[in-house]
Amino acid sequence: MNLLYANDRAGDYPPSYYAATAADFPRQPPLRGDQGADVCIVGGGYTGLSAALHLAQAGLRVVLVEAHRVGFGASGRNGGQVGSGQRQEQDWLEATVGKDDAHRLWDLAQDAKTLVKELIDQHQMPVKFYPGIAHACRTESEVRHSHAYAEKLARDYGYDQVTPLTRSEMQALVPSPVYKGGDLDRGAGHLHPLNFAIGLAQAAHRAGATLHEGSEVTQITHGPKVVVKTAQGQVSCDHLILACNGYLGGLEPKVAAKVMPINNFIVATAPLGAEVTRVLRDPIAVADTKFVVNYWRLSEDNRLLFGGGESYGYRFPDVIKTVTKPMLEVYPHLKGTRIDFAWGGTLAITMNRMPCFARVAPNVLSASGYSGHGVAMATLAGKLMGLAVQGQAQGFDLMARLPQPSFPGGARLRWPLLVLAMTWFSLRDRIGL
Repeated sequence: MNLLYANDRAGDYPPSYYAATAADFPRQPPLRGDQGADVCIVGGGYTGLSAALHLAQAGLRVVLVEAHRVGFGASGRNGGQVGSGQRQEQDWLEATVGKDDAHRLWDLAQDAKTLVKELIDQHQMPVKFYPGIAHACRTESEVRHSHAYAEKLARDYGYDQVTPLTRSEMQALVPSPVYKGGDLDRGAGHLHPLNFAIGLAQAAHRAGATLHEGSEVTQITHGPKVVVKTAQGQVSCDHLILACNGYLGGLEPKVAAKVMPINNFIVATAPLGAEVTRVLRDPIAVADTKFVVNYWRLSEDNRLLFGGGESYGYRFPDVIKTVTKPMLEVYPHLKGTRIDFAWGGTLAITMNRMPCFARVAPNVLSASGYSGHGVAMATLAGKLMGLAVQGQAQGFDLMARLPQPSFPGGARLRWPLLVLAMTWFSLRDRIGL
């Protein structure tokens, strides 16, 4: 089964709150006939659109092909959180790559957040950035770790935007009985993810990139000139960028062995009205410390957008049932609240939860596997690949140096083995370990 069509109607956004409030971007024509390009990009999410924008601004001929619509995948369905740092904490990075590269990786992650905000402002995108993400801890030991990590970031990385929160301070922001404390990162933030993707598409189009929607890639032929084929056309290019994330499929087995698609789910309640202060008392986003993370924020019309639950097969489960269970654990008083939208999406993870940057061939680059930390990092990845195509590969090579093991079982057997492992960790969540 093809993940591109397993849960979605060809060429349409899923019926999500984001799609219902999406900015206008005319449908782009499918690729037809033969085209030439300096760079062809496969995938119209944050990674591909950012690469298209930056390469077109540099004066290169860019053709982007997307199987459905721009922002169709995880870029248009996620929780909209723009987090600080890499997916792994700095302690892990210091132990894995050394302190020098750990500092460089922190700086790259800071650049990623800045890039998101600057692109929104420079291109007058139809989206607003809201500051603040609270990290809500379920146990006292997690609270102690959270506070110690905030101290480390201030001391070793000069990052003073994280405020430790006691239980009472957390409940003043997030009035839920579940959490024992945590922290608030004012340097992080959140946004409408689909409108950010559409804003990138609008900017790339204005810069001169050619975008083709409804153009699933069926074959890639490598060589000095890479040939990218779709059902109705092909692109011959000097450089190829793979920006497919969870939808890579069989296009590049070397990357697929290290990047695993999984599914995550979100619901949007009816507008909460005066009840909104019993959910959040500040326009921040929240993520908790469960292995299968719960994350939430308010929409601009005061709906609760709550994400939680995962699945590891092709078909999505009952999304409302999957998500309302953890939502009601956090906010029991919302029982009976109307759910207006419920949707799922496919993202991609790696074994170590760090992005997989790879030079597949001398003229083929790939970035994917953002592991739930992709709004900022995927946007930066597109810029870094654009720079690498132009011979400025320092940032790309830093990310590509990260050790990136393959999943046990390789590209074919990795899925059933992952299901066993993830089911175990999900069980630990349920029994409170």
